[in-house]
Amino acid sequence: MAHAAQVGLQDATSPIMEELITFHDHALMIIFLICFLVLYALFLTLTTKLTNTNISDAQEMETVWTILPAIILILIALPSLRILYMADEVNDPSLTIKSIGHQWYWTYEYTDYGGLIFNSYMLPPLFLEPGDLRLLDVDNRVVLPIETPIRMMITSQDVLHSWAVPTLGLKTDAIPGRLNQTTFTATRPGVYYGQCSEICGANHSFMPIVLELIPLKIFEMGPVFTL
Repeated sequence: MAHAAQVGLQDATSPIMEELITFHDHALMIIFLICFLVLYALFLTLTTKLTNTNISDAQEMETVWTILPAIILILIALPSLRILYMADEVNDPSLTIKSIGHQWYWTYEYTDYGGLIFNSYMLPPLFLEPGDLRLLDVDNRVVLPIETPIRMMITSQDVLHSWAVPTLGLKTDAIPGRLNQTTFTATRPGVYYGQCSEICGANHSFMPIVLELIPLKIFEMGPVFTL
């Protein structure tokens, strides 16, 4: 999860998030180069006396600064489109979880386990145990296995919500009357936090998401579903 004074992105817990971080670094380096080039050109303009009258007719230079931005856009667009299609793929998921947004809590349904349904509310400050995180911990966590393709079916019962877990690279809108889906495969165990990322009313900031990712062997034992 994020911590105070953090500058970069959260550590990746899924292949998609690893790709997103790589693309972020790739685009950031291009932005740095563009900024350096523009600042250098401004510096030369301000410090150099323009005594050459032939610079008003420089077709070669105009050609370069027309083609170069197009090449830069292609270098950004191609990896971006690749990640976009990777994130949209559904490759035979082993487990399907349905998430329903409400004002202001989440309902989860394990459709592959006899329709197990439970609500997940934010823990009030008076109920926090030592080590719990204020405004982020919930009474019932979503327990999922690692290294297993998981499909999340996301919808809403009232207004627009957004189911987002940054460390997994997930952010999917929950829309009333529509069922959106996203898939992910977690690569390491742990407890990961997210929040509703769509302004949905007075208590929008009190809709945390907590995923507890555990090895598949422990997940299949069953007691993890005791709420």
